[in-house]
Amino acid sequence: MTIKEIFDSMAYGPAPESATEALGWIARHNGTFGHWIDGAFTKPGDTFTTANPATGEPLARITQGTAGDVAAAVKAARRAQPGWAKLPAHQRAKHLYALARLTQKHARLLAVLETLDNGKPIRESRDIDIPLVARHFSYHAGLAQLLPSEHPDLTPLGVCGAIIPWNFPLLMLAWKLAPALAAGNTIVLKPAEYTPLTALLFAEISREAGLPKGVLNIVTGDGTTGAALVEAEVDKIAFTGSTSVGKRIRAATAGRAMALTLELGGKSPYIVFDDADLDSAVEGLVDSIWFNQGQVCCAGSRLLVQEGIADRFHAKLKRRMDGLRIGDPLDKAIDIGAIVDPIQLRTITRLIGENPEGDHYQAACPLPAQGCFYPPTLITGLSAASTLMQEEIFGPVLVSMTFRTPEEAVALANNTRYGLAATVWSENINLALDVAPKLKAGVVWVNATNLFDAAAGFGGVRESGFGREGGWEGLMAYLKPAAKPVALKPVAPTPEPANPEAPALDRTAKLYIGGKQARPDGGYSQPVYSPRGKLLGHAGIGNRKDIRNAVEAAHAAKGWGKATGHNRAQILYYIAENLSARAEEFSQRLKDLTGYNGTAEVEASIQRLFTYAAWSDKFDGAAKSVPIRGLALAMNEPVGVIGALCPDEAPLLGLISVMAPAIAMGNTCVLVPSAAYPLAATDFYQVLDTSDLPAGVVNIVTGPPADLAKSLAGHMDVDAVWSFSSQNLATLIEREAALNVKRTWVNNGQARTWIGPTGEGREFLRHATEVKTIWVPYGE
Repeated sequence: MTIKEIFDSMAYGPAPESATEALGWIARHNGTFGHWIDGAFTKPGDTFTTANPATGEPLARITQGTAGDVAAAVKAARRAQPGWAKLPAHQRAKHLYALARLTQKHARLLAVLETLDNGKPIRESRDIDIPLVARHFSYHAGLAQLLPSEHPDLTPLGVCGAIIPWNFPLLMLAWKLAPALAAGNTIVLKPAEYTPLTALLFAEISREAGLPKGVLNIVTGDGTTGAALVEAEVDKIAFTGSTSVGKRIRAATAGRAMALTLELGGKSPYIVFDDADLDSAVEGLVDSIWFNQGQVCCAGSRLLVQEGIADRFHAKLKRRMDGLRIGDPLDKAIDIGAIVDPIQLRTITRLIGENPEGDHYQAACPLPAQGCFYPPTLITGLSAASTLMQEEIFGPVLVSMTFRTPEEAVALANNTRYGLAATVWSENINLALDVAPKLKAGVVWVNATNLFDAAAGFGGVRESGFGREGGWEGLMAYLKPAAKPVALKPVAPTPEPANPEAPALDRTAKLYIGGKQARPDGGYSQPVYSPRGKLLGHAGIGNRKDIRNAVEAAHAAKGWGKATGHNRAQILYYIAENLSARAEEFSQRLKDLTGYNGTAEVEASIQRLFTYAAWSDKFDGAAKSVPIRGLALAMNEPVGVIGALCPDEAPLLGLISVMAPAIAMGNTCVLVPSAAYPLAATDFYQVLDTSDLPAGVVNIVTGPPADLAKSLAGHMDVDAVWSFSSQNLATLIEREAALNVKRTWVNNGQARTWIGPTGEGREFLRHATEVKTIWVPYGE
């Protein structure tokens, strides 16, 4: 083609990136890799082949990890962890900084190998992924440096297991590895079976950084290897992948006292209002859903466009789709690369073929003759209940429907079981910032999409998982209190005397649901006796239906979360004031129930209410310092409905210590009070009645903790379950919570001192909030 013809057509010529260096690195290892354990490659075992998805040509032979391989890696990590944790923070920071600098040094090799292995365009690997990897290690070097002064009361978890997917192989490694190492943990990481090569190259680079042996271990293999890592003796699992696998991991780790973070699937809404810059919104969609083949869990794959501009917007979108270039991912002039593997390509094809609903439009751009490619696809005319609107496709497929009002846009956007990310396009900043907080998502981008940074937390809500990666909030997931836990000594209810003063069961005692006393569904209650056998009263025996009613009442009080922090504080102060007026009465009640003087516990309860009243308008979010012209706002939002099982050790103080942070942060709650001393709670709801607390914000259901815990943890409309019960209910709660991946906070049979600093503070506030990151670029 002549120069004149090029200028006439403005056609792109090929601009291939050489793969020579990357293929040479593979060849130096004879094309076959073992695991990386204790600072060196192991001898290869049984292997499987990874292939270049753009050509189908084999790249390398990778060892299939066994349970024995995982055990060896965990053993090496366990052996190295004490020494790594004892290193001065500055020394750990230097290692992390070295990893950042070496990532920059080897950027071209890493980017090319990532593209060969994954199929994404070299522009994505080179310009986005690798710089972000370096940024994560550099940022976490700073966190490591500051950790002792900022959080001297925290200590590393120990050995962390990490399982990462194939869509961002090296970036996901950085998301897991950087905070784990910064906190003083060691790690065993399993990369996706399709894309292990950059993880293995990075392990080799870590030796150049002087990382001690055993601090980083990598075991390759398929899902069975990941399952072996979940079953191994590690202290935390950090998983990024599908929701279905995340649920299985939650169930498999139930009751094992392991920390867990899950970053799962998404069906992210992409909302375009009629005043948006439509051309920019189109480009955002191209970047979000097509430049990366739609293989991003947070991709805006669910387009919601305002009705008045829908036809014009779809027309613009189709024209842009037709101009996209599909081909060799190593070609710098290519827009769309390859699907990672034939299996994933078949999954996309099957899902679209089995759901012919709506109007399908596929871009008029030719596909390569070989390799795993799928054309950019737009499906319009769908309803909210359509399978394609609800199910994650994980391919270059965009589904669309229209809305009329902002309220309808929010309702449609939230009509999903997921909650990973969302995008809002509007030139009216008031409208955008009104809609963003209403969206059920961990991340919201305003007039932008797919912005990431190490300083800004990323993660989901609902069935998109829990936990954040990035920022201080991400680092907290790799730390624990330094104080050694004390084994819990269960408190049994006082036994019934030989000659009781009342029948064993009666129908008089009530529960507290929706701001009213309510008869237990079964109608029964049980007597409560003093240590000397005196009948003190009766406590209702709640059941599954009572929990259902309490959860409904809690949802009906959702306006509490919209109240200002100042207003919530005033209510908490008022509760404290009314409790103070009855302090002598409650002290005597505690003495009757437990036999000890209750004065100190009542005074501590009043102080604790004051503490969380003070925190109500002071647990601030943050404006994150991210490298864009704009802001990333980390907003602390209420979790929603929290079910909490209260401790026996301090029947009044324990209940207030659980209730107060929850409602201070705008949550509503269903409380299961002490099974041994329930009357402290049934007396306390009289205080709530006289303190202007809106009905349904606090609900109290007395009864058997194990039965009620099962109902709470299995309830699909409960957002989190806390357990400080003297019964170790961790296994039951975490297994039931897997149904909808709800957050849990359980004591695992460990005691907490409720009078004193361990009974209050930021730990409780963090569990009572979700961090939503709202990205707001500004200027031209």
